[in-house]
Amino acid sequence: MTRAIAATFAGLVLLAIIGAGGVLLVLYHFGQDLPDYQQLAHYEPPTVTRVHAGDGSLLAEYAREKRVFMPVAAIPKPVIQAFLAAEDKTFYRHSGVDLPGILRAVVTNVVNYTTNRRPVGASTITQQVAKNFLLSNELSVERKIREAILAFRIERAFTKDQILELYLNEIYLGFGSYGVAAAALNYFDKPLDELTLAETAFLAALPKAPNNYHPVRNRKAATARRNWVLGRMAADGFISPTDAEFAASQPLTIRTRSETRFVSAEYFAEEVRRALMARYGEAGLYEGGLSVRTTLNPRLQDIAQKALRRGIEDYDRRHGWRGPIDHFKLRFDWAERLARVERPSYPGDHELALVLAHDELGADIGFASGARGYIPMDEMAWARPWRNGQRVGKKPAQPGQVVRVGDVIPVVPASDGSPGIYSLSQVPDVDGAIIALDPHTGRILALVGGYSFEGSEFNRATQARRQPGSAFKPFVYGAALENGFTPSSLVLDAPFVIDQGPGRAKWKPANYTKRFYGPSTLRLGIEKSRNLMTVRLAQFIGMESVVDYARRFGIVDEMPELLSMALGAGETTLLQLTTAYAMFVNGGKRIVPTVLDRIQDRYGKTVFRHDTRPCPDCRNIRWHRQAEPEIPDTRPQVIEASTAYQVVSMLQGVVQRGTGRQLRDVGRPLAGKTGTTDDAFDTWFIGFSPDLAVGVYVGFDRPKSLGPREQGASVAAPIFKQFVSEALAGEPVIPFRVPPGIRLVRVNAQSGLPARPGERNVILEAFRPGSEPAGQGPVLDGPGSYVIDEATLQAGTGGLY
Repeated sequence: MTRAIAATFAGLVLLAIIGAGGVLLVLYHFGQDLPDYQQLAHYEPPTVTRVHAGDGSLLAEYAREKRVFMPVAAIPKPVIQAFLAAEDKTFYRHSGVDLPGILRAVVTNVVNYTTNRRPVGASTITQQVAKNFLLSNELSVERKIREAILAFRIERAFTKDQILELYLNEIYLGFGSYGVAAAALNYFDKPLDELTLAETAFLAALPKAPNNYHPVRNRKAATARRNWVLGRMAADGFISPTDAEFAASQPLTIRTRSETRFVSAEYFAEEVRRALMARYGEAGLYEGGLSVRTTLNPRLQDIAQKALRRGIEDYDRRHGWRGPIDHFKLRFDWAERLARVERPSYPGDHELALVLAHDELGADIGFASGARGYIPMDEMAWARPWRNGQRVGKKPAQPGQVVRVGDVIPVVPASDGSPGIYSLSQVPDVDGAIIALDPHTGRILALVGGYSFEGSEFNRATQARRQPGSAFKPFVYGAALENGFTPSSLVLDAPFVIDQGPGRAKWKPANYTKRFYGPSTLRLGIEKSRNLMTVRLAQFIGMESVVDYARRFGIVDEMPELLSMALGAGETTLLQLTTAYAMFVNGGKRIVPTVLDRIQDRYGKTVFRHDTRPCPDCRNIRWHRQAEPEIPDTRPQVIEASTAYQVVSMLQGVVQRGTGRQLRDVGRPLAGKTGTTDDAFDTWFIGFSPDLAVGVYVGFDRPKSLGPREQGASVAAPIFKQFVSEALAGEPVIPFRVPPGIRLVRVNAQSGLPARPGERNVILEAFRPGSEPAGQGPVLDGPGSYVIDEATLQAGTGGLY
């Protein structure tokens, strides 16, 4: 008997050793070449990058997976309890694998096999983390063993809360939801902390098979599964039976996620996307979970979009009607045929309509929906026939001279808002851009790169390199002021000819008016945009000074030292030119334009800030009546503040008496300059108030003339005017700031000489102390440097006099 017991015991020991050896052999075999689970310590699930405007409103979202990362400490306890009850009730007690649970699953599955029921699993949350992060979804014994081995290793390397955080942020729960936070929004349009108990239980019911428990297609199964989770929560002591019963009685109601409202700023948002791509790469942008605060001012952006569109449409209407989009014979199925016509890339308020009939008073139109409308003759009176060279034919007297029955035409609601009344429209073939920025910081407050982003994503504010024409002249005059000239210095406005060498035509620049005005002050030269004065000035001070100015202000990096460059022949962008003008009004300080204010990573740490000025005292959270912190001005000085103000003062004269005088009735301190290139290929207006710099450009994408008599004053300046009129409405009226080192003297606006008592046409001129004119000064005429008397001046022998 004793020998039998001993033999049995020895056999059991041998079996145990063999079993243990077998387990070790299996563990060794399947434990080879497993993925490195330590990488989970540095795992950051792909999350949504959100881009916000300056006021916090949402501008754009970038993501491959719509996941919202939530630290486990921020996840409400009922959510955690629901998932533990449904997926792994012993999570905080096991070591990665639930052995009793596996045994129960084996017994259950044997019974299920005999009754043709679906087998059940026993994977713990840790095993699901191992599978989701490190393994595939392959159904095999080998994968389950490898999963169990990894689960043991993960449990030794990470805390339970770390494992739970990985699981709850990675798991897919249907409806395009990765993680519990995204699921709460997509199913119930709520953050996690606002979910009801019934809603929480439904989310916890989804991990096994989200499609099987679809709340609409499989509502009955989804409700049953939710109620099962509620029962498990009650059984595990997380909630009371009464609470579980009440929650189970609630209907399963899905709330479609509220449509996210985005600020309309497509060109700006694309600039932000490019900047983020350049800084963080594709993975950082689409997976990094960045929180981006941009410089955009939504109010100014909306004003800019409307001003640019209206200005482009006004120009387009001035140059005639280019005809219908399509034409077909009127039949009973006209609405269906109209619906098949490809819609041009319009802003949203444009529609396609079919001309059904017309008489001398107007035209009846129909829409693809079957609705009808009417275009009175007054709403198509602008439609003169377009002619080559942006010319137009005669003004139409009746609708039949504009449209025919069967024409497919674009229309917009009439401006007076009358129901059913429309105005004839068309897609402008000209385009343009507008940009507004803070001249003190470089923060871009509004940016519109074209008439329609849908029609063309090409950004004419940042990507189009065009000649600025006369808009470059302030930099020539600024260089002259730095080289000893004053706003009252005289330059001869007379014919100017340069021999360009054998076989080449002589270069003969001319004023826009084709006239000559004799000796004129620098102020008049810039106010009236005199080309001949500008060329003489550039020749005298040397093009190397002008090129240096263009480089310092960031307008053109490499400009050839040719006199034509002084008239704006070098190519630049609207952003570069507007930024350069901003450096005049900010006192000659260098600024760097930016669309980014601040960037935070997924954990809220600031990883980029545009304003890098040191300010340790700014970190004080509370104010105890201490002195305000002093923030140093670290901006480099581009030009002297006194020179910058003299240019500002002369540009203010452009608005008051010169080519920009249409802006006078805005009633604000404004300064700026028109720009028009040869044959009116490109038109500009760049200007500023004391705290806002604005640039406008209008031209064709494939350069050609804008037409006879068109210039910066007629095309770009009206857009500038509409924008600043609305943008500055309600803002305090602030004069341009006069820096130290400037003396304001009353002078005659025409001659630049000190004003006599009672004299009219007097302005305040800005001089450096000691440079004020005492009487008639010398006149610049060519590259020489002579000073001669007034009699010789009248004889006009040349030189500086």
